Amino acid sequence: MGIATRDSLRDWLHAPGSLSRRLARLGERFEVQVLRQGVVPFRALERAALGLPPRGLTVVREVILRVDGEPLIWARSAVHQRATTGPWRALKGLGARPLAHLLYDDPLIHRSELQPRRLSRPGHTRRHAARQWLEATGSVMPSQMLWSRNSVFSRSGAQLRVMELFVPALAGHRPGRPVA
Repeated sequence: MGIATRDSLRDWLHAPGSLSRRLARLGERFEVQVLRQGVVPFRALERAALGLPPRGLTVVREVILRVDGEPLIWARSAVHQRATTGPWRALKGLGARPLAHLLYDDPLIHRSELQPRRLSRPGHTRRHAARQWLEATGSVMPSQMLWSRNSVFSRSGAQLRVMELFVPALAGHRPGRPVA
């Protein structure tokens, strides 16, 4: 497998709208495999993106998005714990449904600009994702799985950060146009 670059993944890194809906068009069966959902301490990048204080807890949801059984995306969403009793309370009952069900059908939710980012191989996020990937799939995460995108969704003053990490093989697929 070749090296996935920012240019080769550009269409995915900058695709507006629901990533889940775009992925679903690549095959017959789209599924969300929930790896973890629970309360954890803030990470520095999440705290900064959400404009939160130095201390506190966040509700994190980590998943693998699959098409026809093939794992294509590792994703992590994070929201301040207090927001799950208010604007983001629907996260608690989401289960294996895509986060897109909450984000794209509500006119009160606004999304920040997408921010592509190359992860560091030895960085905490990459190592954490690789451990979960191995446990969930039985295979090692592709070494070139380094490109991600981040965005923040706002609803009623509460923010939710979403980070999506792409397999290099997606470089050969175009995400297509949004479904009308």
